[in-house]
Amino acid sequence: MSTRPVHRRVLFRLAVSALVGIAAGVVVQALWRAEAAGVAGWIVTAAVYCLWTWAIIGRLDGAATRAHATEEDPGRGYGDVILLFAALASLVGVGVLLAAGSQTGPSSIVETGLGLLCVASSWFLVHVVFTIRYAQLYYENGGGVDFNQSEDPDFRDFAYLSFTLGMTYQVSDTDITDRTIRHTVLRHTLLSYLLGAVVLASTVNLVASIASNSGH
Repeated sequence: MSTRPVHRRVLFRLAVSALVGIAAGVVVQALWRAEAAGVAGWIVTAAVYCLWTWAIIGRLDGAATRAHATEEDPGRGYGDVILLFAALASLVGVGVLLAAGSQTGPSSIVETGLGLLCVASSWFLVHVVFTIRYAQLYYENGGGVDFNQSEDPDFRDFAYLSFTLGMTYQVSDTDITDRTIRHTVLRHTLLSYLLGAVVLASTVNLVASIASNSGH
């Protein structure tokens, strides 16, 4: 069965998410300030894509996941572009927090919130993309991850793998037995380390600094 129409639906979802994000950015620019428009647009884009995607894949059982896995992945090139944007957006979010730390009043509070949401939405987006990637690789290659169960893994099982790697940089009770998946895990954990050790740590320190400054 050809996956081209399904890939078009995935790309349509990406396009709609981006258009909604652009619309949100335009509204923010008109009602508040242009500097926040891009950040707000990215937050909305990432949130719409993650929620829309999970609404589709989160309810599928193992058999449906097997049939749907290779159809849900937009392709390696598109997926890597999403991951690149997510990483860059996280750094932008830290920049917004830095700018917020030099201000006082309601503007500082709003920009702090935007910075936090930018980092959080990027973090979730990265692991949703890898959830889909692991499912696609698993069913395309006939396995490669030992989930210690007899039934076919569903997208929630792959989300467990993805978010575990994203939070701990290692697998827990799932053994990786395929070289391609192992290489993907390496890329995933390196990106997760950037987001976790650099971006999130900087975010926590900046928020603490902003809270301390606002208390004086």
